[in-house]
Amino acid sequence: MTTITRTQAATSTASTASATKPQLVERVRPIVLGLFRVVTSALFLIHGLAGFGFFGGIDGHGGAMPFGSFPGFWASVIEVVGAVLILLGVATRPAAIVLSGVMAYAYFTVHAPMGLLPMQNMGEPAALYSWIFLTIAFTGPGAFALGNLRRRAGKARQ
Repeated sequence: MTTITRTQAATSTASTASATKPQLVERVRPIVLGLFRVVTSALFLIHGLAGFGFFGGIDGHGGAMPFGSFPGFWASVIEVVGAVLILLGVATRPAAIVLSGVMAYAYFTVHAPMGLLPMQNMGEPAALYSWIFLTIAFTGPGAFALGNLRRRAGKARQ
């Protein structure tokens, strides 16, 4: 007759729990990435629309970037288009690379000259968005992306 000691039972339970944990993480990863992408792009869309006078505008009183001004107006156009693409999950990686670059440019040309650290130069949002979009570019869109539906439809036709 085989007897199982408490140590063996605990080890068996721990190994079963640790085996299911990675499976759970892998199952929810696309959902978490998708939610991260949607929330980030929605917040960034509001940021871009502020350049056109929405949500209080650039000055808190509805002020907008002058039409055609560089870089402000064009940055707002790129931010809105990129945020919509990422929000929908269409061309997510290229759009995220572009937005990461736009935010890095904003940080180094607007904020960095005012001080070394983001806390000193009010550049935290630009620095964070730059790194967030770089992360999205490398991790992909996750769940809830229209690009995923298009890929699935293409595979079904084959």
